[in-house]
Amino acid sequence: MASFLVLRDVAKAYQSVLDGPPVSVLDGINLEIQQGESTAILGPSGSGKSTLLNIIGTLDRPTRGQVLLEGQDLAQLDETQLATVRNRRIGFIFQAHHLLPQCTVLENVLVPTLVCEDAPLRQSAPERAQRLLDRVGLGARLHHRPGQLSGGERQRVAVVRGLINQPSLLLADEPTGALDRAAAEALARLLVELNREERVTLIIATHALDLAAQMGRKFQLRDGRLV
Repeated sequence: MASFLVLRDVAKAYQSVLDGPPVSVLDGINLEIQQGESTAILGPSGSGKSTLLNIIGTLDRPTRGQVLLEGQDLAQLDETQLATVRNRRIGFIFQAHHLLPQCTVLENVLVPTLVCEDAPLRQSAPERAQRLLDRVGLGARLHHRPGQLSGGERQRVAVVRGLINQPSLLLADEPTGALDRAAAEALARLLVELNREERVTLIIATHALDLAAQMGRKFQLRDGRLV
């Protein structure tokens, strides 16, 4: 059976601002992930975790190497096609929740559906949003705005937003980094449960060992390589 996600010899380097030699961030990343798995990418700040997630999520392109998502070579897609992949097949959760302060919880969750080309999915999105918000304990907060929520509640809204278009892949970049211990533990449990319930492949970049311990597989990003 073909792997759900495959990275082959992926490297990323950025040009130095002072016309020096390129700065290497990733160097020969090889990784295969099966559908439905949960995976943690561990490493300190600056180790390249976010860069790796951005490449997997098509927010950035590798300098070298190949990324295959469900057998599709992402390097062969143009920017319009990549935008469709991001919207339809990949969900994102960031350390900063990026909720729109003027919108309600429900409106924030539904933002990704505004550009979804799948009409049936778009039509069913409000019902799905309410079901997921009930699932994460925010069913009574549909019409509250982000400023009326705690940090943990805002991040749970961001999780539901990441799942609203029924993605096959969910990427989380330091999702518990801005939360206190209790909220971080609750969010970690929630991500594990949703990985199973929604059958979504989950990849988390984190420096939190307790969060990583709950994932099915763990990798350390060290000197630009996965070990």
